[in-house]
Amino acid sequence: MHNAGEYGSGSHKIQANRLARDLRNIERRPPATSRINRETFMSFTRNAARAVLAAAAVSVPLATGALAQDDTIKVGILHSLSGTMAISETTLKDVMLMLIDEQNKKGGLLGKQLEAVVVDPASDWPLFAEKARELIEQDKVAAVFGCWTSVSRKSVLPVFEELNGLLFYPVQYEGEESQRNIFYTGAAPNQQAIPAVDYLMDAEGVERWVLAGTDYVYPRTTNKILEAYLKDKGVAEEDIMINYTPFGHSDWQTIVADIKSFGSGGKKTAVVSTINGDANVPFYKELANQGIDAADIPVVAFSVGEEELAGIDTGPLVGHLAAWNYFQSVDTPENAEFIETWHGFIGDDERVTNDPMEAHYIGFNMWVEAVEKAGTTDPDAVIDAIVGVSVPNLTGGLSTMMPNHHITKPVLIGEIQDDGQFEVVWETPGLVVGDEWSDFLPDSKDLIADWREPMSCGNFNVATGKCGGKGS
Repeated sequence: MHNAGEYGSGSHKIQANRLARDLRNIERRPPATSRINRETFMSFTRNAARAVLAAAAVSVPLATGALAQDDTIKVGILHSLSGTMAISETTLKDVMLMLIDEQNKKGGLLGKQLEAVVVDPASDWPLFAEKARELIEQDKVAAVFGCWTSVSRKSVLPVFEELNGLLFYPVQYEGEESQRNIFYTGAAPNQQAIPAVDYLMDAEGVERWVLAGTDYVYPRTTNKILEAYLKDKGVAEEDIMINYTPFGHSDWQTIVADIKSFGSGGKKTAVVSTINGDANVPFYKELANQGIDAADIPVVAFSVGEEELAGIDTGPLVGHLAAWNYFQSVDTPENAEFIETWHGFIGDDERVTNDPMEAHYIGFNMWVEAVEKAGTTDPDAVIDAIVGVSVPNLTGGLSTMMPNHHITKPVLIGEIQDDGQFEVVWETPGLVVGDEWSDFLPDSKDLIADWREPMSCGNFNVATGKCGGKGS
């Protein structure tokens, strides 16, 4: 991240403030008016310009025949294939292999075939950094697609910054970050967590809130934002319960009893869950064991999708909710084609699709288009080329890479069905711009990011006119 000091003064600061206002106006509009089109993007571009002017790796070749190293473009895949996060991440490795295979069938990229380099960081956060360095320094990959948890992303971030690599990160996260070498294709809090709370408040009449999460940076920061947001909406502190458990937690009896007791006070209660990985299975089982169903205390989850539900008894989960930007059940031609291709590649019609898979689909296609646009895989050229790139998503629209390295996405709330799929019960009419810095945290509300030259800053403070705001 560049801390280039003050970007002008006087009228230049006013232009920076206008940039911030324009971006935040986009993000704060009601969903019906939050569609992103060419006019919106170009307005963002013009205003930004004014403001500134003032464990070992396994190589998996997917081309036909043996190819010399110089004849391929290597793509790194950095997902846990063992450990507590394998339940979620293994399928992301598989979908990346599919996307690379499909691109090679089209002729590859820049006249070369793509070659996947798969590593297993094994749900070990320091090992993520080691494997990232290995991919960039030894394997010479052009880009990396990977990570799930924010702690794994935080672990590799300094490596990508130091070595000037590219990481496409496909999972919802807590925001409070924008880094030049990272592209955030999953949801920011305003594209998942806050809309989910609004839905529960407006549609379900929820008045008491349990914020339950795994004990690491994503749940803690997301819940910090949600707690501030709920209080801003008039929710009393005594109507908010917060609980954290370690990765792989299995004994939920006492915690679920506490949730049941908290919800027995006469006010409609819901659980907002940032529980990650395989701990979700015993959590939902214990809810059922204690007789808590969705009609009593609904759970809206941010890390439970089709993959996590596959192969378990979904009966006790029916009616509970999840907030994502994609569900397999979405009825569009693009999604039908994607599912058909996925089943053909994996050789199993029972394998499901999910939101982070769509995020990789979007991110990979954005990378391909940016490389073609730049005419090279050079990271600096790709970073310059990718802002403004729009590619189809699977819900029937286009997603655009914005100057803050976040993308535009729809928001969907889905209800778990007994077949492990989701019925969409609510969605935004248009797309929502990912907000890298929260409006609800005092240290973040004045920060914006724009990675285009000459600003090239991930934490520009519009109040001071300087790059280098501290954030949360």
